[in-house]
Amino acid sequence: MHLTSLQTIGIIVAVALGTMITRFLPFLLFPEHKKIPEYIEFLGKALPTAMMGLLVVYCLKGVNIIKGSHGLPELLAIGVILILHRLKNNVLLSIGGGTIVYMLLVQLVF
Repeated sequence: MHLTSLQTIGIIVAVALGTMITRFLPFLLFPEHKKIPEYIEFLGKALPTAMMGLLVVYCLKGVNIIKGSHGLPELLAIGVILILHRLKNNVLLSIGGGTIVYMLLVQLVF
C-alpha cells in the first residue's frame, strides 16, 4: 500500500496532535494551584500495582506446569526480578534482569 504525500502528512499531524493532547491534558485538567481530586490520587497509587499484576498474569497465562520445563524458567525469572527489586529498588533493572535471565534460560538451558 502506497500513501500519497498528503496522507503521510495527515498521519504525522494526527499522531503529533494525539501525543500533544495526551501530554498536555493532565496539566490543563489539574493545574498546579488546584487540589487533585481524591479518586485521581487513588488511581495514581493503585494503577501501577494493578498493571504489574496484569502483566504477570498475562506473561504466565501460557505456562503449562504439566509439560516441558514445568514453568521453571518463568519461576526462576520471577525470583530474579524479586531479588533484584529488593536489593536495588529499580524497576528498570529488575525487569531487564529478569528478562535477560528468562531468555538465557529458555535459549541455553531448557
